[in-house]
Amino acid sequence: MTVREGSLEAPIRHPLHWKSADFYDQARLEKELERVFDICHGCRRCVNLCTAFPTLFDLIDEGKTLEVDGVSKHDYGKVVDQCYLCDMCYMTKCPYVPPHPWNVDFPHLMLRAKAQKFKKHGASFRDKLLSSTDALGKLATIPVVVQAVNAVNKTGFTRNVMDSMLGIHRQRVLPEYDSAKFRSTARPDGSFPVKDGNNTPGKAAIFATCYVNYNEPGIGHDLLKLLAHNEIPAKIVEKEACCGMPKLELGDLDAVERNKNLNIPVLAKLAREGYAILAAVPSCTLMFKQELPLMFPDDADVKAVAEAMFDPFEYLVLRNKDGLLRTDFKKALGKVSYHIPCHLRVQNMGQKTRELLEMIPGTAVATVERCAGHDGTWGVKSEYFEQSMKIGRPVFRQMSEAVPDYISSDCAIAGRHIKQGMGDSEAQKQHPITLIRIAYGL
Repeated sequence: MTVREGSLEAPIRHPLHWKSADFYDQARLEKELERVFDICHGCRRCVNLCTAFPTLFDLIDEGKTLEVDGVSKHDYGKVVDQCYLCDMCYMTKCPYVPPHPWNVDFPHLMLRAKAQKFKKHGASFRDKLLSSTDALGKLATIPVVVQAVNAVNKTGFTRNVMDSMLGIHRQRVLPEYDSAKFRSTARPDGSFPVKDGNNTPGKAAIFATCYVNYNEPGIGHDLLKLLAHNEIPAKIVEKEACCGMPKLELGDLDAVERNKNLNIPVLAKLAREGYAILAAVPSCTLMFKQELPLMFPDDADVKAVAEAMFDPFEYLVLRNKDGLLRTDFKKALGKVSYHIPCHLRVQNMGQKTRELLEMIPGTAVATVERCAGHDGTWGVKSEYFEQSMKIGRPVFRQMSEAVPDYISSDCAIAGRHIKQGMGDSEAQKQHPITLIRIAYGL
């Protein structure tokens, strides 16, 4: 196969026509899967990227014809189940993405297959539970309930039961829940004058995210401290629901639309009022920046939110370019092993977190730019846990090599996964936002 014509052109993404009848037509889907699988078979650049491609290539190599036509269409689902929609093949590996005429969009083809499967068969109780992050968080953080939930998640007997009955792997370290939810306890400071920059609005609205709100509210509080230290007026988004990424990964696109209808009107109002909208979970920023605009390409409110949405470090580095970021760091961090999660890498903003961490005197940053293997709810599931740990081994090793004082990832779930994979490492696990707060001496 030849290298993609116009390979210097940036990849483009076509809208996802998920409401058309063709999108859910099984024969059309199978034809497109066969076409794309044949292209992937002839290329094989992504063989070491995740488990979806080795699964495909093994099916081909073990077939009678050694080509895609020797693979049963029933087995196509084995490839689909291995894809966790990290988008890395599209953004970093594939030479045949649009504008190439072969028009390969492997992640969105896998999404189409997941959506068709969900439409026909629904989802298991386990998968519905894990993807209902907002509902689960509301229940688990009830003061009387939260201690029991956290205890159950650490008890060997109950974890064995969860493994056998729910399919949540007994060895996976699960995040704790916090009854002092971020949205309930946050005290943003809006007393500063607005100082707009050329690159950034001078006021920020915080989209809490399910994870920060229910599991690690300290990340949200630290973000507010960073904004206050830099005299950036801040407020909490008045009303929010899950961004929809867990439901997207499940293929439940109707649920994605329901959450979109709850979030977008509130966020669009803030965008039009000149707020930068910050979310401390890369998957959430990606959802608003990329996936929702592709699902709803004609929605002006969705577009306005996408343009106003920032990763916190993207925003802070742009503030620095505007000459408005304070660099009065008081504490060195020593050695930091920093992991860039996939859903941040595919936003094509550069390594903004690393850039800001390296501004701290007495801080050496070892950057690991590789999938850690947890990938949302995928690495929690019993059938994928071992694979998730295998995918993560190179990351665990690279993060350990520097003998760091801190290990950190913009994805808090990936950070926990890496800490588990590193075993008895004495390094502290801290989110990058918390590291900046420590460096400021706040």
